[in-house]
Amino acid sequence: MDNPAQYLISTVSKRSGVKSDLVRAWERRYQAVQPSRTEGGHRVYTDLDIARLKLLNQATNHGHSISQIAHLNLDELKSLLLKEDVSVKTQPVANIPTSNGYRLHIAEDYVQKCYASVLAFDSHGLESNFENAIVELGTEVFIEKLLNPLLTLIGDRWRTGELRPVHEHMASAIVRSLTYILRNNNPCSANAPRMIVSTPLNQLHELGALLAGIIAELKGWRVTYLGANLPAEEIAAAVKFTNATAVTISISFKADDLVIEKELRRIRKLIGKDVELIVGGRAASQYERVLDEIGVLKIKNYDHFREILQDISVKHAVSQEQLTMI
Repeated sequence: MDNPAQYLISTVSKRSGVKSDLVRAWERRYQAVQPSRTEGGHRVYTDLDIARLKLLNQATNHGHSISQIAHLNLDELKSLLLKEDVSVKTQPVANIPTSNGYRLHIAEDYVQKCYASVLAFDSHGLESNFENAIVELGTEVFIEKLLNPLLTLIGDRWRTGELRPVHEHMASAIVRSLTYILRNNNPCSANAPRMIVSTPLNQLHELGALLAGIIAELKGWRVTYLGANLPAEEIAAAVKFTNATAVTISISFKADDLVIEKELRRIRKLIGKDVELIVGGRAASQYERVLDEIGVLKIKNYDHFREILQDISVKHAVSQEQLTMI
């Protein structure tokens, strides 16, 4: 390119600290930056765009909504951040909310705003709230403190008749479309433990499995996500192809037939005892008997899942070290 001050989005993402997909989302929805195009149609950005994105990123990390600040110029953004710094320094320490408590308050507020969007069948509003919340909360807090309570609320209201199945499908589709932002883009270690994530046969709801895979990625695992409704033989084949250390299965709904119990036993038999089988989901407790029988690690909550991942990672690292010594 003739102008060396023009950059492709990969460079902009590295220099600004904003993921490429989020740059595009801010550009598309809020016109936060307005790149030009090459003859081949590629977006190109300037140093000014990078500076704006850096400041917008800092401001959203301070709790500002991107929709409220995307129109501000550089001086206004700098002034906003300067005021934030001054207010934090001069505020009495006892009155400053803890980071976790502050983010929890933001998450609770977003749950209500997102549910209102679902109730109004406002897909654009829901997507906008999700995008802002991911930036303000971070991925793990977004999943645990916003998304999980919201999906539980939607499920409860669907069962009472306040919402229709189409409301849940809309929300699920938007969550699925945002996984490009949620997923960990950092390269895994060459020796990272590998995991297969799926739902068993007849389990069509995949969000629980999808979120479990994202959390595992954030903990440094190399995850292969297979989607929903897979027979035991296919899950076991994926374990063999990837040499997986663990399989995580999500069970969201209790079925009247015996398919799930049969599939769980089949998965355990095919993957063997050396591969950890982890099971979670809203309906997992309905299969307590068979889970105990085949010996699985049962997920109690997100923190417990992280503990399970950490324990397996430590064992995996020890085994890898022993192999290198042989």
